[in-house]
Amino acid sequence: MTIKQLEKRKALIGKKLGMTQIWDESGVFVPVTVIEVGSNVVSQIKTTDKDGYDSVQLAYGQIDPKKVTKAIKGHFDKAKIPPRRYLVELQTKDAADYKLGQELSIDEFDVGGIVDVSGTTKGKGFAGTMKRYQFAGVSASHGAHRNHRKPGSIGACATPARVFKGLRMSGRMGGLKKTIQNLVLFAKDSDKGYLLVKGAVPGGKGSIVVVKNAVKIV
Repeated sequence: MTIKQLEKRKALIGKKLGMTQIWDESGVFVPVTVIEVGSNVVSQIKTTDKDGYDSVQLAYGQIDPKKVTKAIKGHFDKAKIPPRRYLVELQTKDAADYKLGQELSIDEFDVGGIVDVSGTTKGKGFAGTMKRYQFAGVSASHGAHRNHRKPGSIGACATPARVFKGLRMSGRMGGLKKTIQNLVLFAKDSDKGYLLVKGAVPGGKGSIVVVKNAVKIV
């Protein structure tokens, strides 16, 4: 596998509707995630001369104009579009090819293409090491005290006399941004604005995800 930074990136913001399974041409059940994309609008274009890098800002989701600040309203007025709820910035070398107010649809992606999907994982709350990091736990045989789900030793005493940063311990689990790479775009429905991605993507039903063309070339 070789990793290559693509000069031209494509992305769409959508909503995860859930998972289902459909038949492929070989008669095999394929698990897919349904993503409702709808309309994405270009709300800002950044260039190297003005901002130091090239990027495109995408806007998605309706919101009541009364619920946005004057600064946000002015930002969208400059692009001559109504305010949107979600914003995502995409760094790409061909940012100059976009136009303010340009609408993007699922036609940006082809069926059978490879995509990366980013989202926020489900929040699990406070979790122990066995659930959070799959620790084996302590023996549950004769003679063991109530240590079955404890993490065990977290470091030496006198040397180094501290716990190293990043040690796997109990704590808040989930609720983090995660990207699943190299997923196959199995099918799409242009009329309803649905993308069907083979496999699972981060987040729960109704969560916001970002679909990009894959950055890794296999």
